[in-house]
Amino acid sequence: MKPLPTVVLKRNSLKGQDRIFVIFDYNAVFIERIKASRKFIWSASNRFWYINFSQENMELIERSFHGIAKVVKDHSIYEEPPQTTDTLKGIQLGKKEALIRSFTSYLKGKRYSESTVRTYYHLVADFLNNVSDIPFADLTNRDVERFIEEIYVPKNYSISTQRQFISALKLFILFFPNTKIKNLELTRPKRSKFLPTVLSQAEVIDLLRCTKNLKHRAILAMIYSAGLRISELLNLRLKHIDIDRRQVIIKNGKGRKDRNVILAGSLIPLILNYLQTYMPMVYFAEGKPYKSYSAESVRAFLKRSCKAANISKHVTPHTLRHSYATHLLENGTDIRYIQELLGHAKPETTMLYTHVAKTDLMKIESPLDIALKSMLKDDTPGGGIRLSENY
Repeated sequence: MKPLPTVVLKRNSLKGQDRIFVIFDYNAVFIERIKASRKFIWSASNRFWYINFSQENMELIERSFHGIAKVVKDHSIYEEPPQTTDTLKGIQLGKKEALIRSFTSYLKGKRYSESTVRTYYHLVADFLNNVSDIPFADLTNRDVERFIEEIYVPKNYSISTQRQFISALKLFILFFPNTKIKNLELTRPKRSKFLPTVLSQAEVIDLLRCTKNLKHRAILAMIYSAGLRISELLNLRLKHIDIDRRQVIIKNGKGRKDRNVILAGSLIPLILNYLQTYMPMVYFAEGKPYKSYSAESVRAFLKRSCKAANISKHVTPHTLRHSYATHLLENGTDIRYIQELLGHAKPETTMLYTHVAKTDLMKIESPLDIALKSMLKDDTPGGGIRLSENY
């Protein structure tokens, strides 16, 4: 019998509180169990999950991993962790936490989105926890560079995460300038220019056919047919779906912009069937009555549907949005209309899809094809050559 994978529990102070660190190698089932409880927090810099130490939470961990993992308790579980003090100008760690929370209030006052505020909070908190042995007033740009070199690079953080960290730190220095970090000298690395993954139209249909659950199929079809971001799908309310006019109103999308998108005629019977069967109350996609569905759940069933449809590409909800834009472009829709439908602020963002649309590329002949065609027309011996033959 194959041994169960191991989950190690350790106890220590983190962010001024007594925590349980839950440490394991990447395992999708473990992550799904942890997220289901909605109590665990992911530490991006330390690459583990954690939760407040208590007997109740110890029992929660045991229940979460029962039957799927061997839970190993480190000796630290039975010892009270030392009280951690912070050296942000000699104040206690709890006060540093209050400072960071004040920073989030500052961001909210600047009208940053909830998602941005949450991301910047965690990025700045991770940095301050990793430089807690340095007086805050003495922090320099070199300390920022060292943090990136020792945390971000070894743990393979993406370029986009590093850019977000620099943006968050710039704002934090504006909010609390009592350091030697020079804001203007903080530079972001150049953005990676990856082409988006795109499904073919046949793959999209296969994906929907293999999604047997009616609610899941309606969600995926809505994302693709309207080119929605995952946040837009989760916040989509029933009152913003106008079936008679075949329009979906996206309220407060990225950049706090509203826009109208087309509701596919072929999607209407599916939507009506879904609404009559599941009877959501407020949101188009509800996990519980009056509560929006979770992004994690959408990603989980999308992954299962891709597996059932034998799609080997790395597919996320945003892949369906990329596919929507690319297919519009390939079908001859003007790039300006696509920009409006996607809600892009700049046309340069939409122009990305010209690199993956294949309409014009398919008209270009490879030099190899031209050479073989030339030989086929040649009357000389060997004019009927085929690459598939043995030589």
